[in-house]
Amino acid sequence: MSTTGIDVESLTRMIISCIKEQEGHTTGFPVPVGVSNRHIHLTEKDVETLFGPGHKLTKKKDLMGGQFAAEECCTIVGLKLRAIENVRVLGPTRSKTQVEISLTDARKLGITVPVRESGDVQGSAPIAIVGPKGAIYLNEGCIIAARHIHMSPEDAAKCNLKDGDYVRVRAENDRGTVFEHVKIRVDKSFTLEMHIDTDEANASTIKQGDLVYII
Repeated sequence: MSTTGIDVESLTRMIISCIKEQEGHTTGFPVPVGVSNRHIHLTEKDVETLFGPGHKLTKKKDLMGGQFAAEECCTIVGLKLRAIENVRVLGPTRSKTQVEISLTDARKLGITVPVRESGDVQGSAPIAIVGPKGAIYLNEGCIIAARHIHMSPEDAAKCNLKDGDYVRVRAENDRGTVFEHVKIRVDKSFTLEMHIDTDEANASTIKQGDLVYII
């Protein structure tokens, strides 16, 4: 022990340990981020109920996996008649109608919404959807989408991952957020992208197109 009360030997070991940790640090596999805003998936029947008989969704913008953002928007309404307007519909039509929102949206609507994978709506939150020609009420169908990464088979092979695996992901910014339990989805129609909702993006100071890293 020195006269200043500092254990120089212990301090030196700590510094060496930090240096070794930094030298051994690897960034990981980079993945661009897609920030997912609230949206709606509809069945063909519900499209006609909301927009009129024979109505077909009008493509606005192509998305991955054969999906597209439609020109059509609706209003979603919670049990306490609290509403959010201009919620985008995504196409093509599905076998089940589903609404995906954030936790902030859920609080605004006054409903309790589970975190689920897209398509897993059994036992999820009730919600109403109002269109220009009609309205529907879902006893279940509103979820907060679980974070996930879309990959092509080629990208999955580079990471030694397969469809259904779970990984940890780090954002290398001022917040230094680490996302746990991120599911890997693999399909030849996918381009590499991690999907998080607006709450997750804001909390971790991540914006559309930023890179995060599988660790």
